[in-house]
Amino acid sequence: MAHHHRLWRIASRLSAAPIAAAAFSSERQQQQQRPQCDASAPLPKLDPAVDNSLPSLSSNKLDNNNEKSKEPAVAVKTAGMQKDAVGSYKNLFPLRQKWQPKVEYPLWDHNWDGKMPESTGSDEEDRKRMRYIRKNGVTRHIILVRHGQYDETHKEDEKRKLTALGRLQADLTGRRLAEMLKGSKTGKANPCNITSIRVSGMTRAIETADIIATHLPGVTFEEPDPLLNEGRWCFVCFYSIACLYQSNTRKRLILFLSLFSCRPCHHIPGSKASERIVQVTDDNHARIESAFEKYFQRAEAPDDDEDGEKHEFEIIVCHANVIRYFMCRALQLPPEAWLRYCPFNCSLTYLTIRPTGSVSCRMVGDCGHLNYESSSFSQHHGFVW
Repeated sequence: MAHHHRLWRIASRLSAAPIAAAAFSSERQQQQQRPQCDASAPLPKLDPAVDNSLPSLSSNKLDNNNEKSKEPAVAVKTAGMQKDAVGSYKNLFPLRQKWQPKVEYPLWDHNWDGKMPESTGSDEEDRKRMRYIRKNGVTRHIILVRHGQYDETHKEDEKRKLTALGRLQADLTGRRLAEMLKGSKTGKANPCNITSIRVSGMTRAIETADIIATHLPGVTFEEPDPLLNEGRWCFVCFYSIACLYQSNTRKRLILFLSLFSCRPCHHIPGSKASERIVQVTDDNHARIESAFEKYFQRAEAPDDDEDGEKHEFEIIVCHANVIRYFMCRALQLPPEAWLRYCPFNCSLTYLTIRPTGSVSCRMVGDCGHLNYESSSFSQHHGFVW
């Protein structure tokens, strides 16, 4: 019996062998037909002077890219709130107050500031031009500084002055920026060409900028710009500040959130916006968006091979909500995400704009120049809150 069973197993193997051989032969033929990668082929060289993320300036090439995409393109001529939109967005706020990008997320709008050169009609000439701009143009460095801690118990702006801690924070910030202006003693870190200090028209920001300016002699102090102001305050804001000092923790938390009635746009996550919040958004958005368009744009394209400064630094002293909005807009992120970011008093948010129009963020709410005891977010001290 065992003998017959052994013979059956041998026969089975012999009968299966031709099938296996045929399958192996077929698989091998398929592998030979597949395109092979030549590992010895040289890799394409990338020109470090070119922003390789930039598309051709040719509109035809851009249109072809859109045709290949399976996702529908966003049909808007300019980015912004669509005033004619009807209805609500997810039952949170009017659809007309939702920001609409010019190109769908997460694509990058290369002409976001309207300063991208027009195509010459030749892809090769366009590439040469962008290489030239990238190599010879000026990189703009924008350092956004939130004001120091201030007295929030008053209604009048002129009385909402920096606290003793706020003045210390501004002084420490000025010292840090002065180090950047001078450069390192070893010469490893080049000095930063700080050209100007800009500031909003509100008392706490002006006081902060005044203290910072004492450490930066020779830097131009521009006139205060009300476009950079925090926003229009409403009654609920002042009522909220008063309630912050009450003992009911739940009430304090709820009312603290209402402080953000001074908003550049709606925020997500968030509850359904009241009529008052909708009005405040209408009152503030256009102004703050105008400030963004005024200060955030690439440098003018170079005309010749001048040996001037290739980097220009600009300091803007303003407010938390404005900084939040600016950062989202500059990085082409949904502006409705602004409240997810928490910049401390006298923190630095630092963005660069290359001459080709690309934008990157080097610091986000950096307060490393302040020790722990000197760190605050409004009336909150330290990090445990």
